[in-house]
Amino acid sequence: MKLYTNFALILILTLCTIGVAFSQERDDRATILNFKGIQYTSKDSLFYTNFRFRMQNRLKFNNVLDEVDNGQFEARIRRLRMRMDGYIYTPRISYSVQLAFTRGDQDFDDTGVPNIVRDAVIFYNFSDDFYISFGQNKLPGNRQRVNSSGALQFAERSLVNSYFTIDRDFGLSFNLSKKLGHMPINAKAAISTGEGRPVNTTDDGLAYTGRLEFLPLGDFTNDNDYSEGDLEREEKPRLSIGIGYSYNDRTVREGGQIGKFVQNPFTLTTTFADAILKYQGFAYQAEYMQRGVDDPMNMTDEGEDSELTYTYKGWGLNQQVSYLLNHGYEVAGRYTFIEPHRDIRAYESQIDVLELGLTKYLKAHRLKFQLNANYMVKDGYFNNSHKKNSWGGTFQVELGI
Repeated sequence: MKLYTNFALILILTLCTIGVAFSQERDDRATILNFKGIQYTSKDSLFYTNFRFRMQNRLKFNNVLDEVDNGQFEARIRRLRMRMDGYIYTPRISYSVQLAFTRGDQDFDDTGVPNIVRDAVIFYNFSDDFYISFGQNKLPGNRQRVNSSGALQFAERSLVNSYFTIDRDFGLSFNLSKKLGHMPINAKAAISTGEGRPVNTTDDGLAYTGRLEFLPLGDFTNDNDYSEGDLEREEKPRLSIGIGYSYNDRTVREGGQIGKFVQNPFTLTTTFADAILKYQGFAYQAEYMQRGVDDPMNMTDEGEDSELTYTYKGWGLNQQVSYLLNHGYEVAGRYTFIEPHRDIRAYESQIDVLELGLTKYLKAHRLKFQLNANYMVKDGYFNNSHKKNSWGGTFQVELGI
């Protein structure tokens, strides 16, 4: 009965928001308009595809103050992705495929399986203002997750996203837009398996996700609300506010769609709210997320090697601010706060993270050099005498088409 009740709630949300004009391109929709790159159209115009790739090469250093060694160094290709978008027979039937070729991008350490496929999704566009999708793709979660990792102003997403994101899943989504007076409204809803990318079968414990966005000052220029930093130098102030909720019924992974597999299914709830403001090169964004679960403790599903584990229960807030200087240079600062629930306080500490970033954009987010420095504080002790604290830095080059 719970399954059908939740399905009805999502369906009602969807029907109440039908009519929304979706004129913007998102990372969760096929790119088939105004694309400039490697592309092919059949002679009869019944088939179109475009191809793009991107990579992130990085050097990273991290030093925990209580460690006796000289810190940890990282030198690797963090991401190497290839993506194809297009349509078959009619632009109403479009698709998006995205593949990942680095270990860290394949969820290998948690699942033991090289999950090469990140996205494999079919879209049916009823009109410019309403489309549905079927397949594996990003869920309509928090803004920083929905935002492409290739459009970030720091080398990595914040810890708020890392701890609480709902990531990708296989399922059905409804995507709509409308204008309430002069205010654009975007609405998204999804029904998905709840276990993420590596599963072959699922039970009736599904995940239900919804997101609403309000743009009270009008549309951003060229999807600038889903690109960090004000690279468009908005001539007028632009603001987007998003709220959402996800109910993952009886998932078998630590983090719902991500993490290690566990023995006893549990139900997770995730609440999120975010906002982004841009004006003449200045950008500010904030993101709040909270995860709830009745009993976070569990056991990993690894036979005789099983061990005690838990899902992270608590809340977090991330804020970042930036300004675009002349000649494509951007300075940015970020503050992140994570607070664990008392149920897991024996295993997790309060976390504060202070970060500074300098980015040189050569071709917007398609070609950029990023230099970041961070200081992580545990338990609220902002000094170098606290042995749990750590500091580090990252240099990353992003290149793509």
